Amino acid sequence: MAARIVHIITRMVLGGAQENTLLTCEGLHRSRRWHVTLVTGPAIGPEGELIRRARRCGIHTIVVPDMQRAVHPVRDARALASLVSITRRLRPDLVHTHSSKAGVLGRVAARACRVPAVVHTIHGLPFHPYQKAAYNALCIAAERLGARCSDRLVCVADAMRRQALDAGVGSPHQYVTIYSGMEVDAFLEADRHRERARRAFGFAEEDVVIGKIARLFHLKGHRYVLEAAPRIIQRCPRARFLFVGDGILRETLQRQAARIGVADRVVFAGLVDAARIPEMIGAMDIVVHASLREGLPRAVVQALLGGRAVVCYAVDGAPEVVLDGVTGRLVPPRSVEELADAVVELAADPARARRMAFEARRRFTDRFRAETMVRELETLYCSLLAAKSCAPPV
Repeated sequence: MAARIVHIITRMVLGGAQENTLLTCEGLHRSRRWHVTLVTGPAIGPEGELIRRARRCGIHTIVVPDMQRAVHPVRDARALASLVSITRRLRPDLVHTHSSKAGVLGRVAARACRVPAVVHTIHGLPFHPYQKAAYNALCIAAERLGARCSDRLVCVADAMRRQALDAGVGSPHQYVTIYSGMEVDAFLEADRHRERARRAFGFAEEDVVIGKIARLFHLKGHRYVLEAAPRIIQRCPRARFLFVGDGILRETLQRQAARIGVADRVVFAGLVDAARIPEMIGAMDIVVHASLREGLPRAVVQALLGGRAVVCYAVDGAPEVVLDGVTGRLVPPRSVEELADAVVELAADPARARRMAFEARRRFTDRFRAETMVRELETLYCSLLAAKSCAPPV
């Protein structure tokens, strides 16, 4: 008899945590060992959505309208009541939560309903140096509560475990690192899209295309890339920039590009279906990741698998895949001059840049396969269910 697994996430927009959750649900759904339900809030905002793909795959999907990202005590209380009702009705053997809001509400609901096993994945911690201390204190308190309701805390990078433990979230024995999986093969073939993708954006073959793949949102670091652009263009006259993604900062960033005189060098590709990301990488020569907070940036891994050089801010889990001078270039967060220098360095030596990317491909291809992630999660689920005297599926 299949074990009942419920995955709970705040929203299924186009993003790393959401793709991780979707691929996990799809992998489990293909096996007869598990009966999978996905519970999510509405996909509100300009970042796209993955709910339709989940349903097309046959995954039982429930949308909880009150479960939204912003803190709202009344709405959050209603969301918690909905999660308790859903959990009681589904009677899962294991609940696996993702993201901060759903992570806390989902784990509290699971414990209230006496679900045998509860797992939470830390894709990125909600507390960080770039927000107010009072809000950080609230987030840490919520994460400590969630940890007390958890059997295991899965981290997508070792850095997440260190940061969580430093904040007093959970105990060391609760943590396990399982790297976020992705559909690797499509990225290994990114080069076959190069000519067509560059032509579609108006890039010439001799242009050096510097790409960034991220939502146009706070802390994603687009402003630093734009600030570095004049320095890069001065030393690399054929430099062009390609921003893939959409979000609330699009007009702000377009105005910034115009103000500093690089608007004619920057292409805003807008929202792109996840299946087209390998094509976007194919159009690029160098990928820049200037985010100030990530668990482990999927765009960096995808670029490296696609054979593209990467310049990345040294934050959170990034140094676990971008080994400076070996698989890419790491620079200090918020830096502009160092960012520009690293981009120009790779642009001036494309053979070295490509060697770095292919070294990363050699090291990380199997580690980041979705199949590897699902297999490791299944092992975790089985061990937890066995320890709880719930016979794991065979």
